[in-house]
Amino acid sequence: MYLSNQDIESLPRIRRINIINSISGIKPANLVGTQCDEGLANLAIFSSVVHLGSDPALIGCVFRSQHSRTQDTYRNIKASGVYTINQVPAELMENAHFTSAKFEREVSEFDRCGFNKEYHFDFPAPFVKESRLKLGLEMIEEIPIQSNGTILMIGRIMHLIFPDDMMDAEGNLNLEVIDGIGIGGVNTYYSLRKVDQFPYAHKETVPKL
Repeated sequence: MYLSNQDIESLPRIRRINIINSISGIKPANLVGTQCDEGLANLAIFSSVVHLGSDPALIGCVFRSQHSRTQDTYRNIKASGVYTINQVPAELMENAHFTSAKFEREVSEFDRCGFNKEYHFDFPAPFVKESRLKLGLEMIEEIPIQSNGTILMIGRIMHLIFPDDMMDAEGNLNLEVIDGIGIGGVNTYYSLRKVDQFPYAHKETVPKL
């Protein structure tokens, strides 16, 4: 199969969305938790969470548009300056998937999709109780992507919660321990399994391959 740029742009919309969302591979499935000024908790699934740096500890998250179905999440982050990112547990991936539905603003996806909210460290954004890997972030920057109208939201990790047995002596986190889920395309889910682990690569120690 070969598709040129012209072929891609001429594809039917849904087919194009599915293909282009799939080619970047399996991405982590996360639930972003926010709260509005009136105290209503919001929850939305994202597959666009990405590591940006460790010092300071920064995480990026792409919003398709401030006017898209994620507008409640975007608006809440802009108003409060804080949000949470929660890894989707395998047993609740269907619940997580349906947080993407276009509910009315006054409907909380926590309640509608079967999740429990919890709060830690006097942090005002809600965490997902069922998630086993949770981040509390403070928004520090947003970068508009002019070519397609998306927004890269950058957050600093203020709180990090995960099981004790997930981390080895060097700080490596085994994602298999938390039975997390990945997303391929728009609505296809994959399990995560640890296959191997290698030492940090130095040119002097690279074996003959």
